[in-house]
Amino acid sequence: MDQDKSSMMEKTGSSAISSHDIDDLGTISDVQPLSRKFSPLSMLALSFSVLGTWATFAVDLSNGLTNGGPITILYGLLLVTFCNLCVALSLGELCSMMPTALGQAYWVSRLWKSSLGRFVSYSCAWINVFGWWTLAASQNAFMTEIILGLKMMSDENWTGTNIGWLKFVIYFSITLVMTFSNVIACRKDWILRWFNNLVGLWFGGEFILFSLALLIAVGVKSNLSFQPPSFVFGKWINDTEWRDGVTWFIGLVQSAYGLTAFDAVIHMIEELPSPQKNGPRVLWLSIVSGAVSGGIFMIVCLFSIQSLEDVLDPTSGLPFVELVRQTVGPQGTIALFSIFVCNMLGQGISITTTASRLTWGFARDGGIPFSNYLMHVDAYWKVPARALWAQGAIISLVGVLYFFTDAAVEAVVSVSTVALTISYALPIFAVVIFGMSDIPPGPFCLGRLRPIINWVGLIYCCVTTVFFLFPGSPSPTTVTMNWAIVVFGAMLVVATGFWFTKGKGSYLRTDGAMGEIFRAAQLEALHRQ
Repeated sequence: MDQDKSSMMEKTGSSAISSHDIDDLGTISDVQPLSRKFSPLSMLALSFSVLGTWATFAVDLSNGLTNGGPITILYGLLLVTFCNLCVALSLGELCSMMPTALGQAYWVSRLWKSSLGRFVSYSCAWINVFGWWTLAASQNAFMTEIILGLKMMSDENWTGTNIGWLKFVIYFSITLVMTFSNVIACRKDWILRWFNNLVGLWFGGEFILFSLALLIAVGVKSNLSFQPPSFVFGKWINDTEWRDGVTWFIGLVQSAYGLTAFDAVIHMIEELPSPQKNGPRVLWLSIVSGAVSGGIFMIVCLFSIQSLEDVLDPTSGLPFVELVRQTVGPQGTIALFSIFVCNMLGQGISITTTASRLTWGFARDGGIPFSNYLMHVDAYWKVPARALWAQGAIISLVGVLYFFTDAAVEAVVSVSTVALTISYALPIFAVVIFGMSDIPPGPFCLGRLRPIINWVGLIYCCVTTVFFLFPGSPSPTTVTMNWAIVVFGAMLVVATGFWFTKGKGSYLRTDGAMGEIFRAAQLEALHRQ
């Protein structure tokens, strides 16, 4: 493989490459079948919606409140934002040098200077793909719970929230809508671009709507009152059996989950003009916009809490729904969350879009079973439709677990943050260990700050991954056990099995993969001129 890459580098050394090739990335070879349907603004809107930070913080409110309370929610957000920015800047530099839909996995293969490089790259690809599949599943599961929670709010005597087949039907229907929408949305290039613009605008507008609804309701109702600043900015709550230090780190999962998946632009990079410049910019802007909106909304929510006990133990099972019900009232809550569910559909479609491009990229590079079939891009719909439907089937399988226990579903969807974080850490680790002196810098370069930024990002990824796998108590039972580690371990076993049966012989050795390597080599040759 290294000889193949070297020969391609030698060929490009004598190739005539002009500066406009930077902006025409992907048209150099015949391996690029996806059109550049996104503008920088629409890509930022997609990333902002995929992160969904303020909404994700709200849905996961109970985790922050029980694991440190307002102190962890607000000050933990500052720490997570800073560290995630370091991770994003590190990945942005690599994206600027080597923009490809496979992202982290390809960078590992290029940077890892040992015989294990291709296997580590393959593992990174599986972890990244699995992270996006479980992220899409978590979005569908959240929507399922919210829909059932709203039904229970309108009929408090209804007991359907515990019916497994009903949950599966709702979950499967949501998955079907998201997949089908992605198949038909790219028939015209402008459709997906404007759809993401609309979702991003709607998501921002809904942030303002919910914030104003909470503040106005508490402000005008005589029987309601705001929490004091001492609670919002200084209250520590530890409802776990862990010591305060461990609780603090476990509580960071709320902020980490709300700022995870900023690599969306990396896997959509082949559909973005001037990707070496615009890709890194969208990466860090998505984190900043998400952190600002999420931080403001958490402050609004903390000020608006009326009964902390009811929020932590709500009848609907959803603390955020209970918080809105306490302030706006039942009817207003149903109206607001009806809008919320519609927006989550748009957000989920954007997540499905990104995940499908990663699935397609992995198939194109020979990494998954039936790669030759799944790498196909439909000439009429202009999307990797086969990869979309296959991905939809895999995500739907998670819903089958509703027939057995909700805990199994929660275990699968909770692993997304861990998987994505590890996929960010691996290429940064490769840079720290092996360096990248043989790769010319792209337009976005960290310069002398690279070692500091890389080490901060890498340490953050390692520390949070360990704590995010901690169980709910020091003496875990089957209920308090964090089963995410079991799910993640099972995924690694499956990935290793596929390596010996499929990946070892084909990964990064297909025509599509070799075309990507050739394209990257041409860009490196251009940087050297």
